[in-house]
Amino acid sequence: MTSTYNAIKDKLKDVVTTTNDIEELRATCHLLLNMLEELAGLNHKFTLEVQELRDEINHLKGEQGKPKFKPKLPPEDHSSEDERGRADDSNTGNAKKSKKKKHKIVVTRESICTVDKSQLPADAVFKGYKSVLVQDIIISSDNIEFKKEVYYSPSLGKSFMGELPSGYSGDYGPNVRALILSLHNASNMTESAIVEFLTTYGVLISSATVARIILDGYAQFKEDKKAIFEAGLSTTSYQHVDDTGAKINGNRNYNHVLCNEFYTAYFTCPDKSRLTILEILSGGNLKFQFDDKAYNLMRSLQLSSLAVSELRAKINPAAKLNQVQLTSILDELCPDSPRRRKIITEASAISAYQSREDAIKILVCDDAPQFKQITQDLALCWVHEGRHYKKLTPLVPEYREEVGVFLDKFWHYYRELLKFKIAPSEEKAQQLSGEFDRIFSLPVQYRALAGCMNNTYTKKHELLTVLRYPEVPLHNNPAEHGARAQARKRDISFHTKTDIGTLAKDVMMTVVQTARKLQINIHEYLHDRLSQAMQMPSLADEILSRAFVT
Repeated sequence: MTSTYNAIKDKLKDVVTTTNDIEELRATCHLLLNMLEELAGLNHKFTLEVQELRDEINHLKGEQGKPKFKPKLPPEDHSSEDERGRADDSNTGNAKKSKKKKHKIVVTRESICTVDKSQLPADAVFKGYKSVLVQDIIISSDNIEFKKEVYYSPSLGKSFMGELPSGYSGDYGPNVRALILSLHNASNMTESAIVEFLTTYGVLISSATVARIILDGYAQFKEDKKAIFEAGLSTTSYQHVDDTGAKINGNRNYNHVLCNEFYTAYFTCPDKSRLTILEILSGGNLKFQFDDKAYNLMRSLQLSSLAVSELRAKINPAAKLNQVQLTSILDELCPDSPRRRKIITEASAISAYQSREDAIKILVCDDAPQFKQITQDLALCWVHEGRHYKKLTPLVPEYREEVGVFLDKFWHYYRELLKFKIAPSEEKAQQLSGEFDRIFSLPVQYRALAGCMNNTYTKKHELLTVLRYPEVPLHNNPAEHGARAQARKRDISFHTKTDIGTLAKDVMMTVVQTARKLQINIHEYLHDRLSQAMQMPSLADEILSRAFVT
């Protein structure tokens, strides 16, 4: 603000000594208007902070803070989904259509509606049937008393007893267990609501039993999750990634989402560091490698040359260390330097991961720092980038118009990138690269807009990854939608209480969200597995068959 004030003061001095200079006057006016925009923003920020402090003082005095009323108007929407959606529709030539049923309704029975023939005239002739399709459902209990035959052999002193059918164990059959898992994990019903639902239809069950069946989902489907994740990683050269908050027994954790068009996998971890993401991508088998790539990364992260020399002398470059071995070395070399340990650990882990044959090449993500440098390339989300411009709300009408004009150019360029994905060429890539430079270097008067444009320009390499890899998506919506599912789960259940409950949640969310992407009926899949029928292919096999179909 001080620099802006000084610039205005200098400009005014020049204007006073200059006559009939319209450009000087215009430039000075824009300086004044930009200062007005900055002051308005600061005033809004400080007003909110003052009110928060007043509320806190009142709370400390045992009084109430200012009541919060819901605004009469809907809150401002900073999402760029509408613009992105219109851009996608215009590119493909598809207008939004009214929602229709995706699948034909399966007729389970027929019923003839007869006519009272006594009411018919003598010349009435039968002309067939007019079909009316009505959907209905029957919910009823199916309580089975299994009578197991028992034989006794006096010569052997041994009894022989009939076995229950496959899938039946304990007091509840596979239908009830599959329904509980489906209602809780796919329909987001709470345990108490599930108990009430089942009790209403004649199934006597306690909350503790429902909780146990939900927790058993971890043991029953954890191998499915592992296979889903491995299959999903192998299907595309890129992976979408995002994270959102999650709590375990009230303590803050983070739920990491990795996905592509075939699957979605969830991992709840204590932090959202780069090392955590590497451990997830490595399947929990994190390794550390000290080769030239690792040392170059350390230097780029500002590790001293002396520290690098010590590591070179201490560690064999051909070795791949585990966490225990690396910790022992770091305890000796830098026991009291958390920053130095962090740089060494992350750089060596990145090098080890990128040397794997199954390492993914590209992460599609937002601009969060923990996603950077993990893979060879990074593809930033254009929808996230568009939000920065949607958040600009200038007071000056001229600046509002300037933002609107620029956003039109922004999404027009996005549409050109979509066309490039369909028909890529080296000539078109060079043309679009030059167009990017032109658009984000345009002169604008609104200083905040100019700052956003300059910030976007610095991300050119990551935003234009599509010019080098046309198969890479332009946005991170799949991971955003995956994170939204976790957020809805958090809204309803608030948090998990135990580690095993957290693992069960991650496992079942992975199975449910992947089944939805593959358009597989989740209840039928759960029942198929719990009844041990195994007639449906596994989700992992479905992923591979659809990804590599010829």
